[in-house]
Amino acid sequence: MTRILHTYFRSSAAYRVRIAMNLKGLSAEQVFVHLTRNGGEQFTDAFRALNPQGLVPVLVDDDVQVSQSLAIMEYLDEAYPDRPLLPKTLGDRAFVRQLSLSIACDIHPLNNLRVLKYLTTTLGVDETAKSAWIANWITQGLEAVEAELVRRPASAFCLGDTPTMADCCLVPQVFSAQRFNVDLSHCPTVLKVHANCQALSAFADAQPSRQPDAE
Repeated sequence: MTRILHTYFRSSAAYRVRIAMNLKGLSAEQVFVHLTRNGGEQFTDAFRALNPQGLVPVLVDDDVQVSQSLAIMEYLDEAYPDRPLLPKTLGDRAFVRQLSLSIACDIHPLNNLRVLKYLTTTLGVDETAKSAWIANWITQGLEAVEAELVRRPASAFCLGDTPTMADCCLVPQVFSAQRFNVDLSHCPTVLKVHANCQALSAFADAQPSRQPDAE
């Protein structure tokens, strides 16, 4: 079996997939795609042939190739159903997808590398304004996640006592908030879930600083 993950240590999307694979006990050969070196290796013809979007991660699993982190995690859950990332009941699965999408589609894209680069290079936004932009969208997004979490019975993770796809999304987003010095003290449930996740090796081993390509 050939399983390859095209990844970058600081990519939130790749971070999600690393966590998911660790939770499932799956390994992969890692191919590192440096997103800033030489203008960005994701823009090379070779990588664009693999993923026309020029984004990581990309998973190659034998003859299956998947990009987009949530699609990869759903694929992994269907292809390798042991240690599921989605809960059993229809309503709970919908809730986990809801949280995952709110982070991966509504928070993260506004602050990813290409958006921030467009703000500073094309629109001429200075560092102070860029930091305010980042803090605004992370704060709004995680405040909404906090509100959703407290509506549910208290639990160790986003839903219940077993990590799900939602936790795979939450932890990288909190990492991003911490990296950009965004205050999350008013989101205690988010921070509690984050701490519970980080106590597990599946999350700790996926941290950007622990990756072979970390700088």
